Amino acid sequence: MEPLTHLLFGANLGRAGLNRKTAYATLALTLAAEAPDLDVLGRFGGSAFGFEHHRGFTHSFLGGILVSALVVGFVYLVHKLRRRPRAVDLPPPRWGWLLAYAYLACLSHILLDFTNNYGVHPFWPFSARWYSWDIVFIVEPVLLVFLVGGLVAPLLTSLINEEIGARQKGFRGKLAARVALAGVVLTWGVRDYEHRRAVSALESRLYQDETPLRVSAYPHMANPMSWYGVVETAKFYATMNVDSSTPEVDSENSLRVHYRADPTPPAEAARKTPLGRYFFSWAQYPITETETLTDPAGYRVRLFDLRFGDPQLGLVIGKVGGKRPLVFEVDLDWQLREVPERP
Repeated sequence: MEPLTHLLFGANLGRAGLNRKTAYATLALTLAAEAPDLDVLGRFGGSAFGFEHHRGFTHSFLGGILVSALVVGFVYLVHKLRRRPRAVDLPPPRWGWLLAYAYLACLSHILLDFTNNYGVHPFWPFSARWYSWDIVFIVEPVLLVFLVGGLVAPLLTSLINEEIGARQKGFRGKLAARVALAGVVLTWGVRDYEHRRAVSALESRLYQDETPLRVSAYPHMANPMSWYGVVETAKFYATMNVDSSTPEVDSENSLRVHYRADPTPPAEAARKTPLGRYFFSWAQYPITETETLTDPAGYRVRLFDLRFGDPQLGLVIGKVGGKRPLVFEVDLDWQLREVPERP
C-alpha cells in the first residue's frame, strides 16, 4: 500500500486504546507502521538492486524486530531531547510496551502489503515464497476514508463539545479509531467476496478451447466490481476484464492472448542473471521481450509480469498513469554475457 494508508493505520491503532499503556504509543505505532518501507533506500544502488530488496528483509517477521528497535531508538532520542515535565494525566514511557507496539505496527504493514497484488514474503530469509491476497488496489479510497475519519471525527466532536460547553473525559478518539479499523476489516471482507466471484467466473469457462490451468483477478481503483483477469493455459497467457457483480468475463472485447513461445537464447541468458533469477522467483505471469541492439551491439531483454497490466493495452494495475511499471531490463553483449547496469 502507499505510505499514507500505513501511517493512518498505525495512528488509528494508537488511538484505539493502545496509547493508554505508555507515552509515545501513537508516535511509535505511526512511525513503525511505515518504517518497513525504508527499503526504498535500496534504489540508490540502482534499479536492479532496489527491486531485489523491495519488500525484502524489512517486510519479514524477522526483519520487523530490527525495524521496531530502530523506531523505538528514534522515539527514545526524541524523549531525551524533549526533557520537559510530563503532563499529569499522561502515562510514562514504558519501553518494553513501545517495542511490542512497534513490532505490531510492522506486522500491520506486512498485512496491508499482503492485500494487494505485489505481495510479500514474510518468512524470508527462511523461505522465499511470495504471498498476495489480490483484493485491494495499491491506493484504496475506501480504506483512506475510514482511516481519515477515525482521526478526524474526534476533532469534530471536540469542537462541538466546546461550542456547547460540554467536557469530554479520558482518552479521546478511541471509539472512532476502533470503528475505522473495523471498517478496514469489513472492506477486506467485501473485496475478498467479490474477488472470489471474479476468480470463479474466470475458472468456469474455456479460452480458445483451452482449459485454464491457473487464474487470477486483480482490482481496479475506480470500480470495486471491476477486475483485471489473467489466465494461464498450456499454450498461452490471456488477459481480460471481469465484472464480479454479474459475474461476467468480457472475453469478446477485452481478451488479449500472449502465446508461450520457446525462449530465445538471449531470454534464457537473461533468466540466469541475478536480476532474472529474482524476477522469475517473484513473477506469477512472466513474459519477455527481446530487442537487438546495434550501439553497443548486443541484446536488451525486458522482463514483465502480466499481473501488473497488459503491454498490448498499455493497461497498468498497481499504478496510476500510463507508464508501464515494473519493467526490468537486462542488457547482454553478443556473447550473451550480462552488461553491467549504467549508473
